[in-house]
Amino acid sequence: MNKSYRQGQILKLIRAQHPHTQEDLAKALRAIGIPATQVTLSRDIRELGLVKTANGYARNAPEHLPTGPDVNTLTREFVQDVKVAQNLLVLRTLAGHANSVAVALDQAAWPEITGTIAGDDTILVVAPDTKTAEALRVKFLRVLK
Repeated sequence: MNKSYRQGQILKLIRAQHPHTQEDLAKALRAIGIPATQVTLSRDIRELGLVKTANGYARNAPEHLPTGPDVNTLTREFVQDVKVAQNLLVLRTLAGHANSVAVALDQAAWPEITGTIAGDDTILVVAPDTKTAEALRVKFLRVLK
């Protein structure tokens, strides 16, 4: 495993499972096939800017960094169309705004979204299956109302 992949999985785990200790984090990583020593985890935690909170590890968001609008705000403002194609959604946005909506989706970490790819005015949203893609379409349409 390379460092970037391991750190990406750590971020995913802290969002989903909120491990309280390095041992909890190490166990969660081993469960997905990623071995990590205590020294490696300590370094990763420091490099990722993670902090220990009452709810487990979390990403330290410096106050000077803007967080930007949330996914619902950006969806209402820029998404013009939502289409399902099997396990994929195609979101059409105003020109030049697909990337910002996709970034907001990625940061929102909706569990039903496997990933996104953005162009200039189109976002491809990948869901694990057709049923989930249709549920996502309904979720987007609710936001757009």
